[in-house]
Amino acid sequence: MCVIVGFTEKTADRKEVLACLDRAYTRGPDMARAEETPSGWLGFRRLAIMGPDETGMQPFALGADRVVCNGELYGWRRQREELEQKGYVFRSGSDCEILLPLYREHGTDMFSLLDAEFALVLYDGETDEYIAARDPIGIRPLFYGQDRGGGMVFASEAKQLVGLCDRICPFPPGHYWRRGQFVRYADPARPGPRRSDGVDAVCRNIHDKLIAAVDKRLDADAPLGFLLSGGLDSSLVCAIAARLLKKPIRTFAIGMDTDAIDLKYARQAADFIGADHTEVIISRDDVIRALPEVAAALGTWDITTVRASVGMYLCCKAIRERTDIRVLLTGEVSDELFGYKYTDFAPSPAAFQAEAEKRVDELYMYDVLRADRCISSWSMEARVPFGDLDLVKYVMSVDPALKVNRYGKGKYLLRRAFQDDGLLPEEILWREKAAFSDAVGHSMVDDLKEYAGARYSDRAFARGCARYRYRPPFTRESLLYRDLFERYYPGQARMIRDFWMPNRTWAGCDVDDPSARVLKNYGASGM
Repeated sequence: MCVIVGFTEKTADRKEVLACLDRAYTRGPDMARAEETPSGWLGFRRLAIMGPDETGMQPFALGADRVVCNGELYGWRRQREELEQKGYVFRSGSDCEILLPLYREHGTDMFSLLDAEFALVLYDGETDEYIAARDPIGIRPLFYGQDRGGGMVFASEAKQLVGLCDRICPFPPGHYWRRGQFVRYADPARPGPRRSDGVDAVCRNIHDKLIAAVDKRLDADAPLGFLLSGGLDSSLVCAIAARLLKKPIRTFAIGMDTDAIDLKYARQAADFIGADHTEVIISRDDVIRALPEVAAALGTWDITTVRASVGMYLCCKAIRERTDIRVLLTGEVSDELFGYKYTDFAPSPAAFQAEAEKRVDELYMYDVLRADRCISSWSMEARVPFGDLDLVKYVMSVDPALKVNRYGKGKYLLRRAFQDDGLLPEEILWREKAAFSDAVGHSMVDDLKEYAGARYSDRAFARGCARYRYRPPFTRESLLYRDLFERYYPGQARMIRDFWMPNRTWAGCDVDDPSARVLKNYGASGM
């Protein structure tokens, strides 16, 4: 992870630009730099992952052009060789150094050529203008607002803009900004014509594309680790990586000290693939004590995001304190592609597809936001194989009649794709899904609800909810999270579109809690 800022006007001085960077210090603790342009500023804080020596420090320059980028560019070595053949000279081992030569060659068309997770701000020295862009899924964060002088300010995290901009907005994924306009360059949720592939071909392609997605994310000049919940998604990522690397990988699982559901499955998966496995055990006191820190890091009031973040945040804290790992691979984005427990209730293939498109569109506000903040808070970088653009575009183009759960088993296509590889025990490959916040231990969510319930009397709850006109809280727990959010991000609630909830218009999904535990098909998921 790294931190970027871009000021399109000279409404700040160097000290203020550096202070803006420092508000997200944990994203880039290694080095910091603020560089003035003729019209504004670019700033960068670095977590050295690729090309870790000082030659990889940003902003990168090419003539009068400058760029700062928080990103990982896949396939960059091939692109670099092609650019070298055109006469470009490179001075570092950083993937992001290719961005300015690509811009020289392709202009803003370069964004659609990137296989990457990125957020960047580029200064064009010839036209004296700024360009900002974000990857199609929104895996890397970017926010924007207008400062007191009316100039645009771009920053990696919303916390950097608190007090600087009256309204802070998330930068839309798959867009670039230029001359005051947002232009969409990619829409992975709607990649084009539907494919006619049958089940066998679909499973074969899913298999090959996920392996390729994991493989490209193993390229790092810093130590790698893996979050392993014991569920299907993270277990597949770990198993594929272990086979590709041909050596023990380091895996980490977390659970409550009373009723952790997933720890036994994570241990089973880790033992099967020969991983160097670590269990992190937490208590009720750990959870409650971490809650304000988690709220400050996240920048959301959404119930399920906060719940799921507590365990992930504390797991990453332990990894940071006990190891030298700087890159973590995770299992996010699979649910949006292959289905949640609640999407078993989709009334039709078309409804399933529409829901998947909505979930992919909103990833940057929920699961991807959670993974980014929990990991970057401890100066590590998240990599998300299921968010690979080639995989996402392929799965989203598959006939939804094949993806909807007509098999009696959620995520059937993904499971079947790996049934003959022997990567995982059958019990893990075909295990029912359990939501992460529940699988850390049902007691964790129960503890959060109990804690929130004790904080607000009936009168305080009614008055507290009435304070918020936009997406008002509707439970004591949701009021607690909203109050914590307003403590750190006052007046910025519109950064999040809505509460993450199942599609309540579907029969079987009209529930008042986002946990899969309240669905009638939860069944063996909690075992």
